[in-house]
Amino acid sequence: MLIGAVVAMHVNVTRVLKSIAEASMRSITTVAVNDAVYYTLSDSVRYEDLVTVERDGEGNVNSITSNALQINRIARDTAYMSQENLQTMSAEGIEVPLGAFTGVEAWAGFGPRVRMRIIPISNVACRFVSSFESAGINQTKHSVYLEVVADISIVMPAATSNFASLTEVLICESVLVGRVPDTYLQTDIFGESYSLAPPVTPQRSG
Repeated sequence: MLIGAVVAMHVNVTRVLKSIAEASMRSITTVAVNDAVYYTLSDSVRYEDLVTVERDGEGNVNSITSNALQINRIARDTAYMSQENLQTMSAEGIEVPLGAFTGVEAWAGFGPRVRMRIIPISNVACRFVSSFESAGINQTKHSVYLEVVADISIVMPAATSNFASLTEVLICESVLVGRVPDTYLQTDIFGESYSLAPPVTPQRSG
């Protein structure tokens, strides 16, 4: 009975700690990615910097092409900056209420906070996506977004937790006046390529 009670308590405590660690890292990831996007786009990227629209003599859209050099630079810089922010912000571990170590979820938010050491392993990928939406007669709104996907693994003394966080940021948009070919309305001009930052394993600290 004693062994069973100890095992049950260990399982409950591990479950509560994993939930708290994952929630804390999701919050840290959101802040880290938003800061990276803000820093990378501090130069106010315009629609014309990313997309070139060619028209015919009647003003209709003939082609829409993307600026691969600028797009890859922004995606790469955002991925690396997000990776560095995650490493810095998670280096000191996370604060866990003392009540979480009871294994009872109702008590998980009570008691003084103690700092728990974790080893977060993160991998960040960025890509551009676009969408077309009707904005009136012969008017189409073209929106350009940056998707940042962070895959996080949290290594704790008792268990390991894995999750992914997706952040989508509107970069720019423009209203295209004139007929837009259906081939553009039904596709994404940026394709499916990702810009990756290499995985980083911060040292155990804090």
